[in-house]
Amino acid sequence: MLRLNEAVLKKTAQRCKERGIVIPTFGQLADPSRVPEKIKKRLKNVGLWDVDPANLFRITWKNDHATGLFGGVNHLELPSALTGVPARVIGLVGKYFPTGAHKVGAAFGCLAPRLVTGEFDPSTQKAVWPSTGNYCRGGAFDCAVLACTPVAILPQDMSKERFDWLKSIGAEVIATPGCESNVKEIYDKCWEIKKTRRDCVIFNQFEEFGNPTWHYHVTGPAILEVFDKVKGAKGRLAGYISATGSAGTIAAGDRIKKHHPQARVGAVEALQCPTLLNNGFGAHRIEGIGDKHVPWVHNARNTDMVLAIDDEAVVRILRLFNEPAGKKLLKAQGLSSSFIDSLALLGFSGICNMLAAVKMAKYYELGPDDVVFTVFTDSVELYGSRLKEMAADRGAYTEKDAVADLERRLLGEGTDHLKELAYPDRKALHNLKYFTWVEQQGKTVSELNALWDPEFWDKTFSRVSEYDKLITQFNARVGL
Repeated sequence: MLRLNEAVLKKTAQRCKERGIVIPTFGQLADPSRVPEKIKKRLKNVGLWDVDPANLFRITWKNDHATGLFGGVNHLELPSALTGVPARVIGLVGKYFPTGAHKVGAAFGCLAPRLVTGEFDPSTQKAVWPSTGNYCRGGAFDCAVLACTPVAILPQDMSKERFDWLKSIGAEVIATPGCESNVKEIYDKCWEIKKTRRDCVIFNQFEEFGNPTWHYHVTGPAILEVFDKVKGAKGRLAGYISATGSAGTIAAGDRIKKHHPQARVGAVEALQCPTLLNNGFGAHRIEGIGDKHVPWVHNARNTDMVLAIDDEAVVRILRLFNEPAGKKLLKAQGLSSSFIDSLALLGFSGICNMLAAVKMAKYYELGPDDVVFTVFTDSVELYGSRLKEMAADRGAYTEKDAVADLERRLLGEGTDHLKELAYPDRKALHNLKYFTWVEQQGKTVSELNALWDPEFWDKTFSRVSEYDKLITQFNARVGL
């Protein structure tokens, strides 16, 4: 049973009343048809990225960007002419979340339980969001709605668009040394804050179970809903691909396996930093996927395969999809102009996931009745500066470049740099958590051992009903 801090709850409820804040339940984010009509009416006049409390209800895969209300799950299917495999590859689209990335859901999953129990006081405390990019943006958005100060921690080498947006929304920004894979430096900064800043509460996506819980109850059902609509008479949900990152998104695979036990869950990382594949380390350019450790909230027992993707392939394909010469070549392959335009829905991590889905399909020799799902986390809108940097460094993108990248980097994606995990392999990934979380981050061996028990995850994910009950009670206290 969760403990409630009544003194803080009273203050927070008054703050929400003054700001017109109603908190959505996890159930409403999974199924927006349950959103009150009063909220839907309000949303008609609210922009998708507006810092407005009503946008908390848009932390869902089902935003209809044409009407401003809700519809089906936003997804994009990639044709075989692009992927080079007969299997169907479908990605959920993250662009149509507030902030333009689905990580705002993980941030909500971590914040909401603490808000409705009184563990976090937005009137006196700052929320710290350790991140490699999009998570801290989601947390900053949630904080802006509550009119409390977000503290965003992210590596200094992340894209300029991320830093500009965080500053525009009033976040305190802390840039840590290194790039995407420098997660330890982020943890070190968190420990420094814990010791020196009593006014801060840290929402660490890598260890907070609200992160995978949101994906289990929102992303997982969204994938299942799309599959039921597209599967046809003989469709098989063959696989699910997710970059490991903070190990939140990959938890949708736990939900998928409850309904399709034969589906294989693949964890993706950069070839330049193959921590899961062969205990490797290094720097890479695939922003948004994290590295150099196994997150505490990664259910390694449910991971069937590890796949590593070359970051050079990712950055080249971003140009292929968005430069005029690349679009011209894709059109010559028979792809429609409207579909080619939709490829802008894939940012770096989305392209990485796409390539891993192709790699999985080739490895298992999947056919036209097989469907592999993945997530297109964010869009090219967050990487415009990267395109300009590549143009400056490498010169104009030519037709010759486009042909080489399509043939070698996309259609030529092979089955190298992957590993199908047997039981001992999964246990080995689980055991890697010891060196980060027990030796460095203060966890205990008994806590680590508990994570190997499947019942632990069932109990953890089942707590969402308790969260939704508390959210409903909190909204009643607010009185809106």
